[in-house]
Amino acid sequence: EVQLVESGGGLVQAGGSLRLSCAASGFTYNDYAIGWFRQAPGKEREEISCISSSDGSTYYVDSVKGRFTISANNAKRTVYLQMNGLKPEDTGVYYCNSRRAMTPRHNYWGPGTQVTVSS
Repeated sequence: EVQLVESGGGLVQAGGSLRLSCAASGFTYNDYAIGWFRQAPGKEREEISCISSSDGSTYYVDSVKGRFTISANNAKRTVYLQMNGLKPEDTGVYYCNSRRAMTPRHNYWGPGTQVTVSS
C-alpha cells in the first residue's frame, strides 16, 4: 500500500521558518516526482514545488521562489520543503503528492499538514 505522510507543520510568526517532510512508502519505482501542494482557505489547491527523483530537477511557483527549498533523500524516500521568510499568505494545508509520468495510476496524496503564519 502506497502511503505518504507529511509532518512539520505548525504555527509560526511572519518571517519565521518551518521544514516540512514527506515520507513515502509502499512502492519500488526509482523514477517518480514528489510535489508539494498548498490549499489556502477558500482557494484551490496549487502546486508550489516539485522534485524529480531521477535527476533532482526542481520546480517552484513564483510566489515561493527564493524563500522555499525542496530537497530529497531518495534512499529514505523522503522529501523536504524548507520554508523561510514565511508570510501570512503562506497559510494553508500543505499536501505532498507522488506521481509518475509512465504510470498515471501512480498518483497518491498524503493527508496534509497545517501551516499557519501569523502577522
